[in-house]
Amino acid sequence: MTAIFKRELKAYFYSPMAYIYLTVFFFISGFLFLMSNLAMKTSNMSYVFSGVFTIIMIMLPLLTMRLFSDEKKLKTEQGLLTAPVSLSGIVFGKFFAAFCVFLTGMLVYIPYLFTLNKLAGKIAVPSIICNFVGLILLGGAFISIGLFISSLTEFQIVAAILTFIVNLFLYMIDMLASSVSIDAVKKAMTAIGFYNRYTEFTQGILNVTSVVFFLSVIFIFNFLTVRILEKRRWS
Repeated sequence: MTAIFKRELKAYFYSPMAYIYLTVFFFISGFLFLMSNLAMKTSNMSYVFSGVFTIIMIMLPLLTMRLFSDEKKLKTEQGLLTAPVSLSGIVFGKFFAAFCVFLTGMLVYIPYLFTLNKLAGKIAVPSIICNFVGLILLGGAFISIGLFISSLTEFQIVAAILTFIVNLFLYMIDMLASSVSIDAVKKAMTAIGFYNRYTEFTQGILNVTSVVFFLSVIFIFNFLTVRILEKRRWS
């Protein structure tokens, strides 16, 4: 897994993709911080973290689209699948490479916190921790979904578009559920929605159910990706 992780991480920074993602993430995060915290003179960063949902929903498909699609297009997939490394090692190596780039983007919040602490004199540490936990879990869930979809096609653009559509669906399903009159369907839709669960974290609520939900999404989609590779290895 370590070799795959290093290989993929180098690939990100040897290409423009990581720099494009980080530039956009830093710029929009900075704008949200300026307008929500500095302009409003508040130390509450919940608005910033709420806005970040949209950024990563749109941008993370660009990070995950090439992870397996590129292997198929360049005809290197069979070499990868027959390498002396487990399929789970391949999947998690690629997952953690994308996750590492995502975490690098989150480093921008460190100077923001120091700035707020300097200006406000005090910040709500438990609330900040909840926001970070929520964002990390959300990012991991989106990456695992993108990784799975990337394993289904050899076209990067198709993988990016499909991942964005799935992400958008998981974002909007909470809103769509409010217009459904059948309780069972409404509960089912709400159960798989991402946005309402994520906003709990931005409000400083550390809901164990939501933590387990996002961890389950990460596990399930990585597991499905392993199954896809396993089927392809023997086909």
